[in-house]
Amino acid sequence: MAIVVRSIGKTDIQVTSLGFGGAPLGAVGERISDDQASAIVTAALDGGIRFFDVAPLYGHGLSERRLGKVLGNTSREQFTLSTKVGRLLVGEDQGERNAQMRDREPVSIRYDCTYDAARQSLESSLERLGIDRVDILLCHDIDVWTHGDAQAGIYETAAQGILPALADLKSEGVIGAFGLGVNEWQVCSRVMDEFDVDCFLLAGRFTLLEQEPLDEFLPKCIDHQISVIVGAPYNSGMLAVSNRKRATYDYKPVDDERWQKAQRIREICDTHAVDIRAAALQYPLRHPAVVSVIPGVWSLEEVQANLSLFEATIPAACWDDLADAGLAKRLD
Repeated sequence: MAIVVRSIGKTDIQVTSLGFGGAPLGAVGERISDDQASAIVTAALDGGIRFFDVAPLYGHGLSERRLGKVLGNTSREQFTLSTKVGRLLVGEDQGERNAQMRDREPVSIRYDCTYDAARQSLESSLERLGIDRVDILLCHDIDVWTHGDAQAGIYETAAQGILPALADLKSEGVIGAFGLGVNEWQVCSRVMDEFDVDCFLLAGRFTLLEQEPLDEFLPKCIDHQISVIVGAPYNSGMLAVSNRKRATYDYKPVDDERWQKAQRIREICDTHAVDIRAAALQYPLRHPAVVSVIPGVWSLEEVQANLSLFEATIPAACWDDLADAGLAKRLD
């Protein structure tokens, strides 16, 4: 599968079918140095990746700064950039630190889904990035997956605050597209009914391992001409490793049922001499609603591996066998 350029919804914004998930640049899970981060982003650019996604959450702003350091020296017309709103970075004693982040940034996080906070967050992101604009702005983590029982209140605030703010920013020409960046499809479906959004960044829910969105959500996206960007195509690493001790699902230890399903997928891929990681990267893009997959990258080796895996040839028989085994639904 070659890297191609695809449009976001009905907009003029374009993304490459293989994108770059910027969370690891913010020391999510493990630390990398500034020099390593620059080398990773440069290698992605050199490999033809032109779509980069970050968020204030990732390393409490560190990911945005590191990405901007490289992209700031790249022609602005040569890349598409998305970031997110919904969390403000505040003083260390004014919010909470995210335990998954291993950065040393002297700030904390405060959830704020109000109208003014969306604009404030964008301005702060542009300062950290050192770039004059972002192309896609996403309302971040207003799902039950993140907030549990508090989600209803978070959603109502966002529906009266962030989402109207994003619509206004688009109409003003400040951004080119907007939507959600979340970990579940149900909240996307609700937003689709209430707002004229352009895209959803859906992490971990439409993958080689999980296809629940196929039944209702993805057809609805096609009907509304809304694009889907798939984050976490390896399901937070579970489809990328063979050692269970290193495997996680939704950033937690893998349960037996999901691990066994992943191994059955791996076995079928092996019979066709297909790397399961290649199948995981390519599977979501076989659906017409999906415009890009954006795996997170922790090293130069992972950049090169993703580029190679993305271009690998996967025989139709492999997809057929996965479908016949009830593991990955048929998409053609």
